[in-house]
Amino acid sequence: MSNASQRVNLNAAGALPAAKRRRLKPHKVASLKQWITTMLWRFAIIGAVLAGWETLVRLEAVNAFLLGSPSAIAKSAGAMLQSGQLLTDAYATVKATVIGFIIGSIAGSLAGLLLWFSKTVSRVIDPFVVALNGVPKIALAPMIIIWFGSGIFSKIVLASVATFIVALLSAYQATHQIDDSQVNLMKSFGASKLQIFRKIIMPSSLPWIISAFRINIGLALVSVVGGEFISSDKGLGHMIFVEGNLFNLPAVWVGVFTLMLVATFLYTCVSVLEKRLLPWNDNKQQTQKSASV
Repeated sequence: MSNASQRVNLNAAGALPAAKRRRLKPHKVASLKQWITTMLWRFAIIGAVLAGWETLVRLEAVNAFLLGSPSAIAKSAGAMLQSGQLLTDAYATVKATVIGFIIGSIAGSLAGLLLWFSKTVSRVIDPFVVALNGVPKIALAPMIIIWFGSGIFSKIVLASVATFIVALLSAYQATHQIDDSQVNLMKSFGASKLQIFRKIIMPSSLPWIISAFRINIGLALVSVVGGEFISSDKGLGHMIFVEGNLFNLPAVWVGVFTLMLVATFLYTCVSVLEKRLLPWNDNKQQTQKSASV
């Protein structure tokens, strides 16, 4: 009798996860259907735009020399891929963007968080940081290229400077949005300033820091491409600049579309990082979607 009751209890315990899985399946299926529908609509819009563009060019309703055509762009992209030029330039741009983004974002976030330890230091440097943030970072490109040369290192420095300021301001503002009652509670238990920083300040500031990452990935790419426009021997910005001077519009479009793909890929990487570091945000969004349905 006891063995039978144990088997019943084990079956009941094992049935609970299965029931949960069955309840989650419709949600996953609905999400998959929604994703497929969205992607189909996106590809349909892109296909319609390209088809209309090609039709207008073939009917000579628009000037192919000034606007280019999808067929000419595809032909130019194939030639660049075959020669290896497109992959070389794309790799140079992505490499400088990623390295500059990582250095600037991490260093800026740490600097902004560390300002929490000293209100005096933060008050002193606050106007300088705000003033530097108001300066378009591309305006610093000529000086940085003169100081560090026309190679990839100057593009990394430019991207690092552009992302450093945004990350610093975001992390610094995050430390001021934390509820003082939490800090006072930790102090009442005798926690040191370092313990408060590790247990409250850093975890609570993480959403702000990740939001700055989303902005910084675009800033890093813009800074690198801008630097490549000014002085460079490789990169997508360099390719677009050179082909534009040669009035090779299909090649220019290849560079622009490649930049779009690069930006989408890098932004997706940041989104994946956000889901890893802030899984509760994704769960909150899913709960809101299910509640609305």
